[in-house]
Amino acid sequence: MMVPDMDLDDVDRAILASLLSDARASQRQLSRDVGVAQGTITNRIRRMEELGIIKGYSVVIDPESVGWNMTIMAGLRIAKGMMIDVQQKIAADPRVFSVYDVTGDWDSIVLARVKNRADLDDLTKTVFTLDGVTRSFTHVVLNTVKEDGSPRPAPSNNDE
Repeated sequence: MMVPDMDLDDVDRAILASLLSDARASQRQLSRDVGVAQGTITNRIRRMEELGIIKGYSVVIDPESVGWNMTIMAGLRIAKGMMIDVQQKIAADPRVFSVYDVTGDWDSIVLARVKNRADLDDLTKTVFTLDGVTRSFTHVVLNTVKEDGSPRPAPSNNDE
């Protein structure tokens, strides 16, 4: 679903920045942080939810502390005409957390977390060999330098 272009002003950006820092912040706290009335916070959040800018609120979990000890990235080549079907099947695997259409050497990039080498072996032999996958190239992440899947608002035209 495409979100309509919306010019976010400094208040919207400040609200989003505060929510990205602490999604559990009360509207009273957001009002203090942003420096606007609580009613303004309520109205702005409701509007951004209705427009699909704010899609939900979530908990950020440390993957290793819940059993996901390895992160992998895989580049896939997919047979012509099979992209959507293959990507949907791959996306259904609970170990997979991102599937992208990409340009370049690969048709799709998949990000996944596995428990251990045996789980990686299973993922590689079952998911990355689905009918339609013509080639896969898997990378094991050795160290995560930065990982933040929460997009930030693009800079306003005034910031450029």
